[in-house]
Amino acid sequence: MQVVGADVGGTNVEVGLVGDDHEVLERGKKNTPDEGPEAVLDAIAELVDGLEGEPSAVGLGIPGVVHEGRALTVPNLPNWGGDPIDLIAGLTERTGLPTVLGNDANVGLLGEWLAGAAKGSNDVLGIWLGTGVGGGMILEGRPYSGVRGAAGEVGHVIVRQNGQICGCGRRGCVEAYAGRRSMEAAVRAQVAAGRKTSMLELQEEHEKDSFTSKVWEAALEDGDELATEVFDLGIDALGAGIGSVLNLLDVGLVVIGGGLAEKLGTDLAEKVEAATLPWVLRPEPDLRFVPAGLGDDSGVVGAAALARSSVITG
Repeated sequence: MQVVGADVGGTNVEVGLVGDDHEVLERGKKNTPDEGPEAVLDAIAELVDGLEGEPSAVGLGIPGVVHEGRALTVPNLPNWGGDPIDLIAGLTERTGLPTVLGNDANVGLLGEWLAGAAKGSNDVLGIWLGTGVGGGMILEGRPYSGVRGAAGEVGHVIVRQNGQICGCGRRGCVEAYAGRRSMEAAVRAQVAAGRKTSMLELQEEHEKDSFTSKVWEAALEDGDELATEVFDLGIDALGAGIGSVLNLLDVGLVVIGGGLAEKLGTDLAEKVEAATLPWVLRPEPDLRFVPAGLGDDSGVVGAAALARSSVITG
């Protein structure tokens, strides 16, 4: 059975035609529209229509809280408003295919659990680093999303009371320090205050509209002082948030995924581990921090698995 996995991020929309063995047979990719949910659904449908296979269903991962088939809040996509959105009906209408919806970090971790770095593990925390900071969990051998679909939101663990403003509207969240959008805002504020950085030139050189993961990778490799300072502050905040989660759940594996993880790989996983362990009350000796093994395909494979399950179970 062939199904489509669609992964919506703050920068790109990616779709893949996925077979029964979780292999991505065909891919499509577009920049994420910033006009709101209707434009995003149009982009997904266009990518699905461009695939040559004959999928039976579509699985969709969206960067927000998902409950009962609706996106309740999507803080990192512009012009989405604050009301719940029925994305399933909208995408089904456009593609003619049954659709199932999940949180992007949850489906990313699901992909890694089925076919990547978390395969065979019973208790896993997934951290997805991109425009924001997403999280997902596998507990006792089962994906866990909570009562309202909001479990695993490590990006919104508070690490500093009355701290920096977050895209969700609260203050002091991990994402307010470690999300790529927040880190870019911090760099630009420092530049406006007179600090120097190569990131603006790197953004232009790579023909990007913002400080993408590729721009951060290049700046860190160049040893850019401001980029390194802001990035390290973000990793420190992330470590405090993950440490609190580990004190609560005591899982044995942390998978680091998302755009930054794809670019920085093992180095990033090691940095996150070093920032986390001082906050863990009793570190498990076998606790491991590893980069996602499927790269961009994590979310596509996980979303496709949701779609396949929905078709089988009806």
